[in-house]
Amino acid sequence: MSEQSRREILRNIAFGATLAAMPAADAQHVHQEVSDAKARTGGTYKPKLFNEHEYATVKLLSETIIPADEVSGSAVEAGAPEFIDLIGSSNEDMATLLTGGLAWLDREMERRAGKDFLSAAGGERTALLDQIAFKKNATPELRPGIAFFDQFRRLVADAFYTSPIGVKDVGYVGNKGMTKFEVPASAIAYAVKRSGL
Repeated sequence: MSEQSRREILRNIAFGATLAAMPAADAQHVHQEVSDAKARTGGTYKPKLFNEHEYATVKLLSETIIPADEVSGSAVEAGAPEFIDLIGSSNEDMATLLTGGLAWLDREMERRAGKDFLSAAGGERTALLDQIAFKKNATPELRPGIAFFDQFRRLVADAFYTSPIGVKDVGYVGNKGMTKFEVPASAIAYAVKRSGL
């Protein structure tokens, strides 16, 4: 799967499910809190929930989920790690899911490759993430990783597509008058395909 098509999939997730779960206004408050926290510490963000190793893993996962492309920045540049840390530090259940999921990633990678997730080779990390990316792969051993990665991807998409970088990536130009509106061909094709015609 190409990076562009994966970005398109994540963009659709953001429009459909993710933003419906977290209102854009709420996400903007989280982004503002991140900005305020950076301002208080001279431009660097100090994680509230994650230790150094966990935060490095969050950064790597965020970059893996939405990497930079030739048009826009990555999830890390959009502030996804900070966003996720702030969300997790504000909710005990989310904190448990996130820190538990990161620990699960390390334990599972150690079982498979003899090293933690960060120390593993790119192909080893990708193989594990490919397994936990799909609910159809659920086994008792993988179920905790699948639950974690599902939520983590949603948080990354929330963070990215509510940031200035993500809004630019979507092409949103704000409320502007239009002399003519044309339904995008892709939307028509999608509707026709879904209708069974």
